[in-house]
Amino acid sequence: MVLAAMPSPYNPITGTALAATSDAVDPALNDKVASGGTVRVNVVTSQTSELSSAQTAGATLVTYNTLPLVTLRVNQTGLTNLESQPGVISVTEDVPVKATLNESTVKIGSDRATAAGKTGAGVTIAVLDTGVEKGHPFLGGRVKQEACFSVTDAGYGATSLCPDSTQAQVGAGSADTSTGPCSLLGTQCDHGTHVAGIAAGNSNSAVGAPKRGVAPAADIAAVQVFTRFNDDTYCGAGGSPCVLSFTSSQIKGLEQVQQWKTAGVNIVAANMSLGGARWTTGCNADPRKAIIDSLLTKGVATVIAAGNNGYTDAVSAPGCIASAVTVGSTTDTDEVSTFSNRGPLLDLFAPGTSINSSVTGGNYASKNGTSMATPHVAGALAVLRQTYPAETIESLVSLLATSGTPISYTGATTPRIDVYKAITAVTPGPDPTTKKPRAFHIDNDQTVAIPDGVGSPAPGPAATSPITVAEYPGQASNKLSVSVNITHTYRGDVKLELISPTGKVFLLKNSSVSDGADNIVAVYTVDASVEPANGTWKLQMTDVDDADTGKLNWWSLIFPTPFEKNANEVIADNSTLVSAIDVTNINGNAAGPLQVYVNMDHTKLGEARVLLASPDGRVYTLKPYGSEPGGSLVTTWGVDATDAVANGTWTLKVTDNATGDTGTLKGWALGFPSYENQTVKPIPDKNYEEIWTSVSNLFGTASSKVQVYVEVDHQRHADLKIDVIAPDGSIHLLKPSGAPTGGGTFKKVYTVNLDGKSVNGWWKLRVDDLTVGNTGTTNKFAVRF
Repeated sequence: MVLAAMPSPYNPITGTALAATSDAVDPALNDKVASGGTVRVNVVTSQTSELSSAQTAGATLVTYNTLPLVTLRVNQTGLTNLESQPGVISVTEDVPVKATLNESTVKIGSDRATAAGKTGAGVTIAVLDTGVEKGHPFLGGRVKQEACFSVTDAGYGATSLCPDSTQAQVGAGSADTSTGPCSLLGTQCDHGTHVAGIAAGNSNSAVGAPKRGVAPAADIAAVQVFTRFNDDTYCGAGGSPCVLSFTSSQIKGLEQVQQWKTAGVNIVAANMSLGGARWTTGCNADPRKAIIDSLLTKGVATVIAAGNNGYTDAVSAPGCIASAVTVGSTTDTDEVSTFSNRGPLLDLFAPGTSINSSVTGGNYASKNGTSMATPHVAGALAVLRQTYPAETIESLVSLLATSGTPISYTGATTPRIDVYKAITAVTPGPDPTTKKPRAFHIDNDQTVAIPDGVGSPAPGPAATSPITVAEYPGQASNKLSVSVNITHTYRGDVKLELISPTGKVFLLKNSSVSDGADNIVAVYTVDASVEPANGTWKLQMTDVDDADTGKLNWWSLIFPTPFEKNANEVIADNSTLVSAIDVTNINGNAAGPLQVYVNMDHTKLGEARVLLASPDGRVYTLKPYGSEPGGSLVTTWGVDATDAVANGTWTLKVTDNATGDTGTLKGWALGFPSYENQTVKPIPDKNYEEIWTSVSNLFGTASSKVQVYVEVDHQRHADLKIDVIAPDGSIHLLKPSGAPTGGGTFKKVYTVNLDGKSVNGWWKLRVDDLTVGNTGTTNKFAVRF
């Protein structure tokens, strides 16, 4: 599962790139309507407000609750209309696809997980498939939610499988294959029941029944997304009737899953054992991507079959969507199933050969396919959600990967899941290898032109530059600092404002007709304590007069440490003062150098010793006993505390070891220095890009455990070599070229030994693209000491 930004549009059916955004209409569609016919298309727009314009191109067939998407029936004129609309991102055919076709649960350790009480109890798995026989004894009355989205379209020879014959039905019985049209199709509708049994079945000791599914106590949300076809054009010669699933039905089904999740159903995964076409790179223009992305943000993984074509370097759609969890199939001997698609877009393997599970009619049967592998992963996520209820969905998927058994094949290695190892692993964290450190100093050095004023005086349009804060809980500071570097002749023309995430405006610098100097290099402090810290902050720049122009070079948002104590505390004669500060929301261990600020008075400083104790009992001597006279001690120490846990109660212990002198601790603070740059810059093909962050006024030197966070988008990660460059010019390798082989968004935290290096100066992230043919962008770079 690689989270990816959207590159130039792709054709989600054929896997070929579209020429440009202006060519949003898949060229293959023109052949479909060349003889005066019509075609079902999914139209994605840049925002929902543009849907009404798109709908003028044809007959509206399906609308969606929250997505900038509509399904239309169009002719050639309609396609031409859509191609001329600038708000249309992609137009692709609403293609109907097939379902992708001794105890596998023992192979993945599910039997031991069940014995340990990890059964998926209290968790729901959504199964988007051919419906589920809800009364099947293997499912034990655990089908708790149902919906059906199935198409009737005479032009395709398609009729709805919803029991009430409509194209959308929600509620009890709506996905039950034992009633309605599915009950008349024999084994055509048993695929969903088989999938549900693998994920969450539980044996009643019936003859031929397996012992259990992966999560035998999990509930099931069944969503029928298939349609009956009576046309051999789609079913194959002599194959009708058959059941196939339209993309539009799948999207409606995923929207329903999101609605249930929002209403409080504890859904952890949406299983989609279906797909088609061949994709060697991410299909980020696929119309299903938006809802799959949205589900992920709400804690639901969309788990998708890789496909059964035997491709060694490709998967089917929608498994090519970067935010999906794409699953291939292995045999009982941990060989890749010959039919299984695989390659750089694959996330996980699970057993998919000769899998025995429930089918319609209260029966059991053995089936092969990545369809069978996929619900093993969905069930495993239900077990992990029960085991780790507070973890993010990304952490749970990562835990399945890191605890799995590596399966190597030509060109790649992919883990086969092991549920028992995953539930007995150390609590994941969340994912320590990809979680961006909490930053207190955030830069954006994207150059922004400041439009000139349009008169004298008459302000020009305002220019803005964003910084997004995401890891700072609670309110912002009353000492929030804004550092600005602007090149501008006659700087008095420029008015500077800071806009908070809620829209509150803080004046940093007003315009002034008397300030004729050039350039603005300044630090401003604002009281933003009434504003939430998290969200997007903007620097707004307005030129109020004409004749002089300029640009923003960079700006920074600096949050002072929230871990401080300013109350006066007495250092009594011949005794020890213990002062406490609670630290929260710092991931992992403490800093190196941890910044420890102390402000104290004493009538004889030499009689005072100052110690710092970490939450896990590590003690650091800041100031030993000495011979100093009385006075004030106001200083900051840099301490290598990387072996200590960060969160918890830290104590400062000030001991007076002789009679006759006393003092006052006026205040102290802890700083966990972390710097981030959020500038998005293109990584040129077979060239390099650098982004930086500037560190100053820190005490101490770097440690052997400096964390460097990298986030880049690139079409092929194997092309990239990534280094961090320290202020002294030394280059430290983070990632060599050659692995991993996928594409999309790459996020990782590296631990680098920089022991003894100066922390102050310019830190740079250098990303080298070493091979011709692919490009990308830098997204974020953070250094946490």
